Amino acid sequence: MTPNPTIMQAVEQLGYRVTVGDVATQAGLNIAQAGQGLLALASDAGGHLQVAESGDIVYLFPKNFRAVLRNKYLQLRLQEWWQKIWGALFYLVRISFGIFLIVSIVLIIISIFLIQSSLNSDRDSNNRSSYSGGGGFFFFPDLFWYLSPNYHTEYQQRRRGRNQSSNLNFFEAVFSFLFGDGNPNANLEERRWQEIAAVIRNHHGAVVAEQIAPYLDNLGETYQQEYEDYMLPVLIRFNGQPEVSPEGQIVYYFPELQVRASKNYRQSIPVYLEESLWRFSAASSGQIMLSAGLGILNFVGALVLGSLLRDGTVAAQLGGLVAFVQSIYWLLLAYGTGFLALPLLRYFWIQWRNRQISARNRDRLSRARLLTDVDASLQQKIDYARQFAADKVIGKEDLVYSSETDLLEQEFERSAQIDAEWQRRLDDTKSS
Repeated sequence: MTPNPTIMQAVEQLGYRVTVGDVATQAGLNIAQAGQGLLALASDAGGHLQVAESGDIVYLFPKNFRAVLRNKYLQLRLQEWWQKIWGALFYLVRISFGIFLIVSIVLIIISIFLIQSSLNSDRDSNNRSSYSGGGGFFFFPDLFWYLSPNYHTEYQQRRRGRNQSSNLNFFEAVFSFLFGDGNPNANLEERRWQEIAAVIRNHHGAVVAEQIAPYLDNLGETYQQEYEDYMLPVLIRFNGQPEVSPEGQIVYYFPELQVRASKNYRQSIPVYLEESLWRFSAASSGQIMLSAGLGILNFVGALVLGSLLRDGTVAAQLGGLVAFVQSIYWLLLAYGTGFLALPLLRYFWIQWRNRQISARNRDRLSRARLLTDVDASLQQKIDYARQFAADKVIGKEDLVYSSETDLLEQEFERSAQIDAEWQRRLDDTKSS
């Protein structure tokens, strides 16, 4: 079985010496998954088990465990190779939409110019000369100025101080204008469980439901909230245990999350799970205006070209580029239509989605505010939960066995430790 990348990352972030509770908190995994993953990783990467007198287990990993796994698993090497290849391929996909937009505009404008020139050549010389002085070809300098590599830099210099800068180039900005920049809450569930585990850790493994509610959704009907049914997934995920106070109030404690491999300070977390609002685009306003302007130019140009191509004899007479453009005209028109329609539809969809996100955020925030003005009943629950709070840090002095060293050597060291402890107690007895 290939090791879990999430567990591998958590082990690295925690300093290569971890407990199941450490990994479950860091990665937001359930206790069973974290325990099985750590065992598999220790077996495959040459990790060691350290057992404390209490029976708790600490996992110790070499800092080069990724190299060990890479040499052992061909699949990991292929995954790393594919990630690099896919990154390059996806970048080509991203910039292809901007490239196709420029190609489409150029093909449309050149075709219009060739057809217009052909039509003008059928008129008398006076009409041609008067038309030439008019300016039907006047937009070309403007067009190439807009498409020049320095245009965006010059435009941004004029707008400096008024717009937020963008790290996207033109082609990346076109992709962002069309499709956005991905789901800002793609890791929402991961964050949810990480923050819940951190809340439990910050309260030394013992909490009340009101402290967890600001990080959950879909708490159920009123009667379900009264019975705190929404805590069941939390209990299952982190092996929690409910306790009922003499007053009939329920508190929850989590023994595995009370065990640490090292002393950690209180973790800073938000008071509620906040979803990020969707952004229309990470491109700057100048890039968005340029993309939209080129899209409009492309669409209008396609309509003008279509009106000129209605008479099929024109393309047949000119042949070459014009005939090729006529063969792909419906593709150009479809692309031009979609280039404008897709961002417009996406804009309204984002507005609808953000209203839902804001409503959920307000709901979670309202639950979090209950903890800022605690009433007597809730304070009584919190005080009762503190009776089950505990922190257990497994240091080297607490170990009775480690797979790092030979068993006989450990027994010898352990016997010496026991003898020293008995001698200390005898000395204390004599002195008293």
